[in-house]
Amino acid sequence: MRSPFFSRPPPLLLLLLLVLLSPWPVWAQAPATTFPSGPGGDPECPEACACAPGGQANCSALALPAVPAGLSWRVSALLLDHNCLSALPPGAFAGAGALLRLDLRENGLRSVHMRAFWGLGALQHLDLSANQLEVLAPGTFAPLRALRTLSLAGNRLARLEPAALSALPLLRALNLQDNALTALTPGLLAGLPALDSLRLRGNPWACSCALRPLCTWLRRHPPPAAEAETLLCTSPRRLRLSRLTAFPDAAFSHCAKPLASRDLAVVYVLGPASFLASLAACLVLGSVITACRARRRRRTAARRPPRRPPDPDPDLDGSASPADPASPAAAAAQA
Repeated sequence: MRSPFFSRPPPLLLLLLLVLLSPWPVWAQAPATTFPSGPGGDPECPEACACAPGGQANCSALALPAVPAGLSWRVSALLLDHNCLSALPPGAFAGAGALLRLDLRENGLRSVHMRAFWGLGALQHLDLSANQLEVLAPGTFAPLRALRTLSLAGNRLARLEPAALSALPLLRALNLQDNALTALTPGLLAGLPALDSLRLRGNPWACSCALRPLCTWLRRHPPPAAEAETLLCTSPRRLRLSRLTAFPDAAFSHCAKPLASRDLAVVYVLGPASFLASLAACLVLGSVITACRARRRRRTAARRPPRRPPDPDPDLDGSASPADPASPAAAAAQA
């Protein structure tokens, strides 16, 4: 006969003990779900977007004509790719000061206001690829002091001014592939001290003296072999299909060395000043010469003797001179 102490407990009691001894109560476990915005959604999620607890706002492929309202400090990643944003106005992302990642791919963007990114001082990753940008205003990315990666691939950029990418001391990766660039403006790469990854394929590079800064940078930061094979000259004809990485510095020995920023500043300051000084000197010298000539005329006039009046013409007063042999008085004297 078995002892009552070793009798098998009922299944209900075992289930109750299992629930009580579990480290995470069943009723405290809830699956992570996204919460859409709207009247019944999260009030800090942008309109028409789906947000996750990690701070990501997914607004992709919603045919949005503008940046959605309702951006807050809780949003750290904003996905706005595949929409219809043709322009970014000033302060387009107001309220999203904690944003770290911004995806604006394939929106048909044609213009970005120079103050569109104001307030995004924490942004680290910006994707503007596959749009229709032709020009970037100076200072467009100036507020993005913490930016690490920037993609401008697949646009229509034919020229990129240094002022457009200035004030990006932490930028490490820049993608410029598939644009219309023929050269990079002198000073553009010099203003990006942390840059170590540059994507350039798919541009019609013109191998002239203007390409010297880029070739110098490529020698110091060799691209991968697959990338280097795609960096080819399209003009002039004699250098067509030549690799940009194959040009040594001696190939640009005939080119005039561009002036440094300090030299340009001196020229810009001293140029107008020297012109004004030369103009003032010419005016003073002309006035002195005119005064000297006038003084010389007055002295000459003072030294010249007065003019004697002309002798009267005898034929005019009807009298003849006694000494004139043809006169009647001279004839009588001779008789």
